[in-house]
Amino acid sequence: MRALLTAGALSLAFTLFLTPLFIRLFTRLGWGQFIRDDGPQSHHVKRGTPTMGGIIFILGTLFGYFVATLLVSDEKPTATGLLVLFMMVGLGVVGFIDDFLKTRKKQSLGLGGWAKVAGQVVIAGAFALLALQFPNDRGVTPADTKISFIRDLPLDFMVFGAVVGVILYVVWICLLAVGTSNAVNVTDGLDGLAGGASILAIGSFVIIGFWQFNQSCASVGLNPSDEYRCYDVRDPLDIAIVATAIVGGLIGFLWWNTNPAKIYMGDTGSLALGGALAALAIVSRTELLLLLIGGLFVIETGSVILQRAYFKLSHGKRIFLMSPIHHHFELKGWAEVTIVVRFWIIGGLLVAAGVGAFYFEWLQS
Repeated sequence: MRALLTAGALSLAFTLFLTPLFIRLFTRLGWGQFIRDDGPQSHHVKRGTPTMGGIIFILGTLFGYFVATLLVSDEKPTATGLLVLFMMVGLGVVGFIDDFLKTRKKQSLGLGGWAKVAGQVVIAGAFALLALQFPNDRGVTPADTKISFIRDLPLDFMVFGAVVGVILYVVWICLLAVGTSNAVNVTDGLDGLAGGASILAIGSFVIIGFWQFNQSCASVGLNPSDEYRCYDVRDPLDIAIVATAIVGGLIGFLWWNTNPAKIYMGDTGSLALGGALAALAIVSRTELLLLLIGGLFVIETGSVILQRAYFKLSHGKRIFLMSPIHHHFELKGWAEVTIVVRFWIIGGLLVAAGVGAFYFEWLQS
């Protein structure tokens, strides 16, 4: 518990108090935001605002997690926690390259679409293979080859054989990571929208991880009659600690990122957050539950897919004034703060539904 609280407090303090220094540094380096010419006209006043703020809460997360686990408490870094950070930092590097090229080219396009996906696949593929390693004394690895909802489902890729099964498992993890990181990236279009939504979604894994820790199959005091209700998850407490460190860093960053934003997270931050969210779902065996927990990101991405599909099928007609859907409401005249807060409420309700489903399954087991 001490590591949990310390990780969140330290990462929050890091981003809350040091972000102004990073803002001045990024301004001096010329790392300013570029705005799409075809976007809402109200966004053009944001041109030049420092971006790549994801660097700040990534560093804050690492600071909070490692100080809490190495120096403050008896908890130590685990394979599971390090893998989540690997996915977060790795996809953050992909996003940083994209952001850096934007500032270098002085335009809103950085890495090509396929180049960005290739970078995401490399990181997610490495994560997938590593997550099958490092068994604990009970033989439990950070991830396994089964598809999971709230627990592992009887759908194991290994039924196709060892080689094909591992390949299909890696493809599955890559789809999750690429889809989730791009979904958060799509949502990052208004001041504080993606940051606040990510606090809610990633915060749910503080609850899930801590509950799995209390109900772990490895718990010494677990009654034999309750074994069918326990969770066979490697390092559930560390899942909660990592999630707390990310949430703390995001809360401190959001202080400076809300409207009018003094700094943006950029692709550096949005891809990192999406990667962390996917990794947390994978290691906590709640992959499909991510559809509810990250429901706002699903809605945002779905609006883009629907818009493009309908545009092609109808030969130029549109469902929304502009996609993603938050821009639709902007063009309808809603204030930016109103959209952000209402979308946070929607995201929070979906997160509550996801956590509720998680707990309800335990009650029924």
